[in-house]
Amino acid sequence: MSDAAAVIDDLREESGELDELVRGLRDEQWAAPTPAPGWTVAHQIAHLIWTDEVALLAATDPEGFGPEVRKALDAPDTFVDVAARAIVDETPPQALLARWRAGRERMQEVLRSAPAGTRIPWYGPPMSVPSMATARLMETWAHGQDIADALGVTRAPTARLRHVARIGTRARDYAYTVRGLPVPEEEFRVELHVPDGGSIAYGPQDAAQRVTGPLLDFCLLVTRRAHRDDLAVRATGPDADRWLDIAQAFAGPPGAGRASRAEGPGAPGAGPAPRAGGR
Repeated sequence: MSDAAAVIDDLREESGELDELVRGLRDEQWAAPTPAPGWTVAHQIAHLIWTDEVALLAATDPEGFGPEVRKALDAPDTFVDVAARAIVDETPPQALLARWRAGRERMQEVLRSAPAGTRIPWYGPPMSVPSMATARLMETWAHGQDIADALGVTRAPTARLRHVARIGTRARDYAYTVRGLPVPEEEFRVELHVPDGGSIAYGPQDAAQRVTGPLLDFCLLVTRRAHRDDLAVRATGPDADRWLDIAQAFAGPPGAGRASRAEGPGAPGAGPAPRAGGR
């Protein structure tokens, strides 16, 4: 479980950083709109609450998790929004924060104590404990980005972003499949520059098609929190270039994505990013 423990440690740190960002907010700041249409800062935290609690249910009561999957099948495009709105409607901001803290701590404890080889049922294929923890970290970071954007805060990138990049790279084929596009036969090489001057890489070193750029920019791209035109991510090869238009690190409908700065927030068909994960 050493791999899982390391990811869970990073998830705890990522959650703690977001906690620091929201713990002192006034009520009107909790109600501030974020780039997701109709979602306030409170809705973003409510979504994290809901996903943590559903992940805990899946890990501790697989049979009880079954009805949650049926809810998703019955309303695939709205069930996440409905859940987040219900939590916000019934929970004032400070209680919302307390509920998020309690839920994420319990969920992390259960993941940390799970036996090696555990598979957790989810909305797609069952997930290993490291994969579930990585998905929770990715989602925490992505929703934290929405909150930071709403509050006008610039967050410093951390080494934890390597988990987000790994999911984004592994989800390459899904990005094509969810759009009904043929999946490229050849693998891509992804080389990303990290803040300390090093780099991380995925895929064959001799791959003809390549993606390069800063780690932060790639993570913003694959969580659809920024438009590719505003990022320093570059592609070599037609398939790799197409991927930069459709990449997503989360399951579910891709959404329209963010508008570029040149297009502006009101550009047709260029809405904010969908909620990461949760599907």
